[in-house]
Amino acid sequence: MERESMEFDVLIVGAGPAGLSSAIRLAQLAAENEQELQICVVEKGSEVGAHILSGAVFEPRALTELFGDWKERGAPLSTPVTGDDILLFKNAEKSTKLANFMVPKPFHNEGNYITSMGNLCRWLAEQAEALGVEIFPGFAAAEVLYSDKDEVLGVITGDMGVSASGEQKDGFMPGMELRAKYTVFAEGARGHLGKELISHYNLSEGKTPQHYALGFKEIWDIPADQHQEGLVVHTTGWPLSDNASGGGYLYHAENNQVFVGLIIDLNYTNPNLNPFMEFQQYKHHPDIAKYLKGGKRVSYGARAIAKGGYYSLPKMTMPGALLVGCNAGTLNFAKIKGNHTAMKSGMIAAESIFNALAVNQAQTELTDFSKAFEASWVYDELYSSRNFGPAVHKWGTWFGGAYNTLDQNWFGGKLPFTIKDWRADHKGMQTIEQASAINYPKPDGQLSFDRNSSVYLSNTNHEEDQPCHLQLKDPAIPIQVNLPKWGEPAQRYCPAGVYEVITTDAGEARFQINAQNCIHCKTCDIKDPSQNIKWVVPEGTGGPTYPNM
Repeated sequence: MERESMEFDVLIVGAGPAGLSSAIRLAQLAAENEQELQICVVEKGSEVGAHILSGAVFEPRALTELFGDWKERGAPLSTPVTGDDILLFKNAEKSTKLANFMVPKPFHNEGNYITSMGNLCRWLAEQAEALGVEIFPGFAAAEVLYSDKDEVLGVITGDMGVSASGEQKDGFMPGMELRAKYTVFAEGARGHLGKELISHYNLSEGKTPQHYALGFKEIWDIPADQHQEGLVVHTTGWPLSDNASGGGYLYHAENNQVFVGLIIDLNYTNPNLNPFMEFQQYKHHPDIAKYLKGGKRVSYGARAIAKGGYYSLPKMTMPGALLVGCNAGTLNFAKIKGNHTAMKSGMIAAESIFNALAVNQAQTELTDFSKAFEASWVYDELYSSRNFGPAVHKWGTWFGGAYNTLDQNWFGGKLPFTIKDWRADHKGMQTIEQASAINYPKPDGQLSFDRNSSVYLSNTNHEEDQPCHLQLKDPAIPIQVNLPKWGEPAQRYCPAGVYEVITTDAGEARFQINAQNCIHCKTCDIKDPSQNIKWVVPEGTGGPTYPNM
């Protein structure tokens, strides 16, 4: 197939916080040194911000380094944190507010802001374009382009106009080759090209498996007398029990809106657990319901979160390319924050690339990036919280939490212990016979809802007549292996109802994939116990269109 080709100095895959910060820093350096650089950002969402989902309480440290005058420039950070509560949910009715000395210091949010990261990315894109960066939304990077010397040359975007059967439809357009001297992969957690590169170059050798959580978020309009702008609430405990670890949040944003969500670690072992229903239950706790009652849910979404931290961080360099942000796993889970670290990693990448281009290097491995990263505050953050996630995985919410409070509050993350979790999240699942049943109450339509109505609020859309982007390595496994052994947990772990087991008229079980419902959370690619599902990009513009997430 003949493809058109475009060449750039630097290609960035993903218009999230890491990718846009990288593009901006490159453009700034070029302007400061009176050089011209062709910088291109490709984004699979229909627009910048369409696929961005984050809590988000935002730490502005990296943004201030990028733009010291971000306030004057009109960055959408107008809601400073004014209150910071940590609640222990003992059961469905009772809770206890934790005293400050019992809360790990990284959880505190002085100087931070409640914001929509989707809107912040839209603002960052405006700043980037003003500096001459080219941004192309609606173009999904489908393949990595390698040289015969095994260097990364760029990417190939996905073909448009291919039918579900693989035939070219009217209006077929082959994907383009986008070539660059250096490519930055900033796809977010479990980026499909990042996953390929980690495997291709063996970047995780000697590292623990990356660990993930599934994060839910809804936006609610609530009555003014229930709103406390700037209040941040984090919770631990109910509804999560021994079945799973994680925690909830409720952030009071501007305009009488709250952001409410639940984060569930994907190392849970009970195949009957339904993360979506856990979240719907969560909203019925009195300490959450008192803010939501009488309100209106206006948006819904879910996304995998890379939370393995320091011990899971892969090598981030390879010939001609870099992994940055959540594609590499730079989130600091001790803070429940990853946007500032993602941005800083992208900025360090930009500086390394600029230095290489200044001496006419191309497709080299940027070893100075690793040195600069290790000398940065991002590395210090990740190192000081290196045991945070593994402690919870090993010892549970209570004992792991006690260790983390001691380590963070009294020893600054310097206790001389090494705690590692070598078990991948998809392993260790109980069989359906071993697992206890979990009975979830029916959604009431006021605080809790079903998946179909929730997906509707995510504005998800895909061209229906296209190859399925949720690929089964072996189509027989869901019914022949997963169903008898684990009750086919894809029916439950997917937050969008993509996977179903249907009983045919002949009484046989059939596995059905409703790919048009996919909100690109990547949970199936992570949690399937047989590792039989491979997530690849659908046609560009497909997926959710989040307005203010």
